[in-house]
Amino acid sequence: MRRLFAGLSAGALLLAATACGSSDGGSSGKGTSSGGTTTVKVGLIPIVDVAPLYLGQKKGFYEKQGLKLSLTLASGGAAIVPAVASGQNQFGFSNVFSLMLAQTNGVALKAISNGVASTGTQGKDFGATLVRKDSSIKTAKDLQGKKVAVNTLKNIVELSVRESVKKAGGDPDKVKFVEIPFDQMAAALDKGQVDAAMAVEPALTTIKDQGGHEIASPLVDVAPALTVAMYFTSQQYAKQNPDVVKKFRTATAQSLAYADSHPDEVRQIVATYTKVPASVLAKVTLPKWPAEANRASIETQAELGDEFGFFRKSPDLDALLP
Repeated sequence: MRRLFAGLSAGALLLAATACGSSDGGSSGKGTSSGGTTTVKVGLIPIVDVAPLYLGQKKGFYEKQGLKLSLTLASGGAAIVPAVASGQNQFGFSNVFSLMLAQTNGVALKAISNGVASTGTQGKDFGATLVRKDSSIKTAKDLQGKKVAVNTLKNIVELSVRESVKKAGGDPDKVKFVEIPFDQMAAALDKGQVDAAMAVEPALTTIKDQGGHEIASPLVDVAPALTVAMYFTSQQYAKQNPDVVKKFRTATAQSLAYADSHPDEVRQIVATYTKVPASVLAKVTLPKWPAEANRASIETQAELGDEFGFFRKSPDLDALLP
């Protein structure tokens, strides 16, 4: 999720994509139905965050709802949002802040199901601000005047680091943010190109393995149990296909609950659609997959987006959220 944090611009942890999953290149625009089964195209980022969909597909949760998923992989929401908005894909996965940004720019989207959440625990989240082991930076306040790597400027990662700095008593406007993909942050930090990096798994584990240490848990600083990403569709598709949307939401809720209670199976299935080594997967901190989104945490993101000047106008959460 170079662009979506998922998860972090959701997104989130950008992992090397494999060819599997990109199995459908057509563009029906409405999904296809055959023998009582509706095939829907879902745009995903090849990251840990979307493991519940793969597990749900494997366990037959979608099949029981009469749905067949055609999973299409993208590097981030920059590709997924327009694919859903245009009807090329029926559903997609994106960090919720990117959905708000898209809405304020006139893209009619509808979030329909929770995607992924932070752990809500300081020092034990799947995203963290890290510095080199020999750094004099001890707290988020010390980031004033320093270069901090984020995967995407003016998105959820920068927003969360700003909140950490503010909560620590610093001025976030005095931080210089530098756009660097998650998977390149460890090298940038090691070479001194930046003073700190806001990384998510597995980049977080990689930096720690190199001796880096954590000074803040920005996602937790934004809100407890922060909703980071959601599954979404277009406003038009939601209005024209309420039954399909309901079935997708039901199966996804079941998949999220299953993933949240089966971490070992999550690590196993992530290995099937990414190139993350099993040795790294064994150490990464997994996110949480609650069935319901935390609306209060999304409202906080919207308020911070206004405060930090990320929006052209305030997002309409009643129109965007379920």
